[in-house]
Amino acid sequence: MTVTISNLQPVIAILAGILILIAPRLLNYIVAIYLIVIGVIGLGILH
Repeated sequence: MTVTISNLQPVIAILAGILILIAPRLLNYIVAIYLIVIGVIGLGILH
């Protein structure tokens, strides 16, 4: 099985949701990191 971004997004979403439930103050950091990573991938800088 090849691991791609489309395979990882649901796993990342579940982990982020669990972290937000445990420590709600992490929400800002989790959202910021997610948006930066998706933006970098979208621009093609990170493959």
